[in-house]
Amino acid sequence: MTMQAHPNLISDPKVPLQILLFVDQRPASREQIRQIRDFLKDRSAECPFELEVIDVGEQPYLAEHFRLIATPTLIKLHPDPRQTLTGSDLIVQLKNWWPRWQRSVEEFLANTSPLSETPDSSNVASIGYSTEVIKLTDEVFRLQRENENFQAQLHFKDQIISMLAHDLRNPLTAASIAIETLEIAHKQADGQPSRLTPQMTSNLLKHGRTQIRTIDRMITDILQAARGTSSELHIQPEKLELGALCQDVMVDLRDRMQSKQQQIEADIPSDLPIVYADAKRIRQVMMNILDNAIKYTPTGGTIQISILHRTAQKVQVSVCDNGPGVPPENRDRIFEDHYRLQRDKAQEGYGIGLSLCQRIIRAHYGQIWVDSIANQGSCFHFTLPVFRS
Repeated sequence: MTMQAHPNLISDPKVPLQILLFVDQRPASREQIRQIRDFLKDRSAECPFELEVIDVGEQPYLAEHFRLIATPTLIKLHPDPRQTLTGSDLIVQLKNWWPRWQRSVEEFLANTSPLSETPDSSNVASIGYSTEVIKLTDEVFRLQRENENFQAQLHFKDQIISMLAHDLRNPLTAASIAIETLEIAHKQADGQPSRLTPQMTSNLLKHGRTQIRTIDRMITDILQAARGTSSELHIQPEKLELGALCQDVMVDLRDRMQSKQQQIEADIPSDLPIVYADAKRIRQVMMNILDNAIKYTPTGGTIQISILHRTAQKVQVSVCDNGPGVPPENRDRIFEDHYRLQRDKAQEGYGIGLSLCQRIIRAHYGQIWVDSIANQGSCFHFTLPVFRS
């Protein structure tokens, strides 16, 4: 298939019969091109012609200029009147129309002075100009969209910096208070029994550790978002006891649930198969989903976590809450980068958690989705592959 990139379409406008053939990349297009070329070649002695084959995928602005609605399409560009043939039986239509096209060329030549200039130079020039304008307009529009996306990314990163400075302050303060309390108690002891009981010391250490992990998770999410959606996730899968990981995550978030007087119901079978996954990445997913469940579950509400051995190849994790739910029209969009429901604009967070979760699960060849009923709650599910030795 030969293509002409220049917008003037016909290389020799002095040829009276000028034909354009628009095709796409389907295999059938090559056979149609061959048939049409063979038909015209056999009749080149009857009527000089020039045929230009145009791939609509490579030159879409030409398809727009001629207002094409389907391919293949054959256009008699000159002489006037312009005629368009379309459909899978182009060669049959061409055979039927060829005698009339030949007569139109004879009439045109009979009415054209030998001293006149190119018979259709103005027509070709106007088409070339129009298609070039369309092409440039498309390019300007593309650049405008790129600029809008770039500005949106800059604005988002400015928001991230502002929110990070604000949101990090809470866990940093909590961790600092726990450490300072331990430090004061240690200094006050000075050989005397500490005022802190072993249980109080253990709770302070645990609280400080939980806050530090919260900070680490926030920084990890921010760094991941800053790399953009096109960056590759570095997955290092290994044998993983998913039930134990889930229990560990629940322990880390226990203080948050207790602060809202929430209950957690866990259904984690003891005979779960080992999965093949990156422990650090799956921990990110669990922390994000469970953290969201705590955020949207009302005070005194219940969160349910279950793990199900679905098939010989997959294990499914489900986290359900009894919060406000996700509107049906937004259930796919909540996994997009930076997307947040309108009702959540005032909530803390960056709108990147679920997007990151989706990328991690897909990198493990798993699936992630949400089931939700308005004002009754949501269930987030994801699957992971079972380890095969």
